[in-house]
Amino acid sequence: MFYRKEDIMAINRREAREAVFGLLFETEFRTEEAREEIYATSLADREIEENDYIRGTYFGVCEHLDEIDELINKHSRGWKTTRISRVSRSLLRLCVYEMLYCDDIPCNVSLNEAIELCKTFDDENARPFVNGVLNSIKNEIVGAQNG
Repeated sequence: MFYRKEDIMAINRREAREAVFGLLFETEFRTEEAREEIYATSLADREIEENDYIRGTYFGVCEHLDEIDELINKHSRGWKTTRISRVSRSLLRLCVYEMLYCDDIPCNVSLNEAIELCKTFDDENARPFVNGVLNSIKNEIVGAQNG
């Protein structure tokens, strides 16, 4: 999936990722609500201008959630997504989606940005876990692309 540069320039990519992370995290608590409603109210509450990257990534993660969670479960060495903290789970889902579906974003960039978000929003003990899972997934994806 590709996004027009001008859609990302209104807010920078890091801010856009943070907005998607916030949406995914909020979705964890509002499970009974329609995702479109969560999306609209959350952006309005945070006064974030909608753009294609935020919309596409949020709804893309939601659409591919089973596939993303399956990959996270496979690489989390005994941890199921249901046992992973909501913050870590949201970060993992965002990064895995970008690595799988955002061809214009290198896997290393997605991984590094996820770790930066982890430093800001998650417990410091979560960083090695998130980094390990994402590195393992990245290696599988890159191996499949090169294989």
